[in-house]
Amino acid sequence: MSKQHVIVIGAGAGGLAAAVELAAAGRAVTVLDTAPTVGGKMHQVRSGEHWIDAGPTVFTMRWVFDDLFANAGAQFANRLPFKAVTTLARHWWTSGASIDLHADPQVTAADIAALAGSEDAEGYLQLCRDSGHIYELLKTSFMAAPQPNPMTLALRIGLTKMGEMLALRPHQTLWRALGDYLKDPRLRQLFGRYATYVGSSPLKAPATLLLITHSEQQGVWVLPGGMTSLARAMQNLAEEHGAQFKLNTKVAAINTRDGRITGVTLDSGESLAADDIIFNGDRSALATGCLGPDVVLATQGTPVEKRGLSAVTWCLRADTAGFPLSYHNVFFDEDYPREFSALFEDKAVAERPTVYVCAQDRLLAGHHEGHERLLVLVNAPATGDLSTWTREQMSEITARTEAVLADCGLKMSLSSATCRMANPQDFSDRFPGSGGSLYGQATHGLFSSFTRPSSRTKISGLYLAGGSVHPGPGVPMATLSGRLAAQALLKKDQAPHWLARVLARFTPKSD
Repeated sequence: MSKQHVIVIGAGAGGLAAAVELAAAGRAVTVLDTAPTVGGKMHQVRSGEHWIDAGPTVFTMRWVFDDLFANAGAQFANRLPFKAVTTLARHWWTSGASIDLHADPQVTAADIAALAGSEDAEGYLQLCRDSGHIYELLKTSFMAAPQPNPMTLALRIGLTKMGEMLALRPHQTLWRALGDYLKDPRLRQLFGRYATYVGSSPLKAPATLLLITHSEQQGVWVLPGGMTSLARAMQNLAEEHGAQFKLNTKVAAINTRDGRITGVTLDSGESLAADDIIFNGDRSALATGCLGPDVVLATQGTPVEKRGLSAVTWCLRADTAGFPLSYHNVFFDEDYPREFSALFEDKAVAERPTVYVCAQDRLLAGHHEGHERLLVLVNAPATGDLSTWTREQMSEITARTEAVLADCGLKMSLSSATCRMANPQDFSDRFPGSGGSLYGQATHGLFSSFTRPSSRTKISGLYLAGGSVHPGPGVPMATLSGRLAAQALLKKDQAPHWLARVLARFTPKSD
């Protein structure tokens, strides 16, 4: 009997995790992706002679990858070297204030006391305790579990813990909840920025996102080969279990017959048969017909008004001076609410945007301040399919970004012959159906976390993975989504065999 054949469309974190899980379970797996390398949003671009991480740069929630590799018979720590960072991020304001966030909360508390006073230092330590509580409540009941609704989540956590559930503060926004811990508006900015990790505004995102504070305190690591080395390690593990990868391969359509998956048609015209398919891409690509007419009704797309953030990025080698960069750096202007009003209401990059700078050589032996690899990023609205991002517009955004950096003391130019820029239009082209959103649906409102689709769709044999579905965006969460999709598929396949065994016990044996 031949193995059940599964096609995984998209070699991002979710697709790679699904491939590992399914191949380790004995399925025949083929992974298809239009890109020349695996990783999806984990990708590098070339600036002159150097490769620079141009997507996710923060590696957290290592337990997700420890579990994935262990389930496939490998040890993650033996496959991929990584280095823990003691300075999680360096923050600077245009007013001249600055503070580092450290892996040790007590060290951070001491710095907060020096910046804002002892009351905020104690508030921060209480925030650490409460965020850890929220994280532990949701780790197995929500993040690593199939999509719940509010009632099933309550049942998973336990009805006897209803008081503890109130600690999740689902009725409060992150911004308001932070005000209960921290009086200094700069500190609210620092921790409110975590909402942008899921493409959202801290003024609208639920307070449950406080758990990101704890996830970083559990460890932030740097991968010497960049985040793409994580993707390659997942690819290698899947291949060891027999998975095949066909890169530079575009899927034109997903095919069905009588409401069930039959395979795919490639852009070349070739057809590939499949028993099941896992789609690791923005769910809106299905709903808008990017994968053919057969699967338009498989799931709902993300409404334009609910899209998460996009970005404008610069990847370059540059001389830097005047500021002691760490690996992760954030530069703030003073009025944070105004930035999100611009992004979500005006659909524009803020006049004075928050700027993230990843100085990717800073932890390398022998590094000294000067010419170095940099990823610079500002938040942008996901309007890549709705408007044209002109050269003049990009020049204006570049000037605004450089102005914020200069006001914080960092001297550098984003204009160079080898600088590689990207904007929402570029991301929209790379990720069909997304409009440039890098996070799927924004996490805004009381029940927003429950409105993402689960791994199952309305079409038999078609499953979803990636940041636009449960449990949400980010490399660890997308990885969990791939595992959940694979587990749903395997559970479906096991059901008939389980039923057959039960029936066999009650079937008379012939002589």
